[in-house]
Amino acid sequence: MIQLIVAEKGQGKTKFLLEKVSEAQSKAKGNVVFIDNDLSHMYEIKNTVRLVNVSDYNIGNAEEFYGFISGIISADHDLEHIFIDKLLIISSLGSPADAVGLIRKLDNVSTKCDVSLTISFTGKKSDLPEDLQKAVLDFI
Repeated sequence: MIQLIVAEKGQGKTKFLLEKVSEAQSKAKGNVVFIDNDLSHMYEIKNTVRLVNVSDYNIGNAEEFYGFISGIISADHDLEHIFIDKLLIISSLGSPADAVGLIRKLDNVSTKCDVSLTISFTGKKSDLPEDLQKAVLDFI
C-alpha cells in the first residue's frame, strides 16, 4: 500500500509526515524506517525508527533509488512501514509527472511484500494520474 503527501513547498508536508511516522511507530509490531536526504529530523523521531540518510549512499537516479528501497525491504522481514521525505530530490526527478513510473514500481513492491509506504514530495495533486491521486492524503 502506498500513500502520498503532495503539496507546494512550505505547506507542512514534512511536519505531517513526521506525525505519521510517530503514529506508525507507536502502533507497529515490526520495524519502521524513515528515509531522508539528511539527518535534520534525527531528534524529531523516536530512536526505535530507523533513520536512513540516502546522501550516504550516492543514489543518482530513480532506478538506483528503487533498488535501494527494494534492498531495504528484502533485508528486513519485520519491516512494516517506510516513510520517504522529498522523493523528487532523493531520486533526482524533476517533477511529479517524472515520478509516476517510480511511484508505481514502489507501490507494486510494497504491495507484494506487505510493506506500507508513505511518500512526500513537492508538487500538485493534479499533476498525478487519477489512480495516484486517490493515494494522496489530505492534510491541509
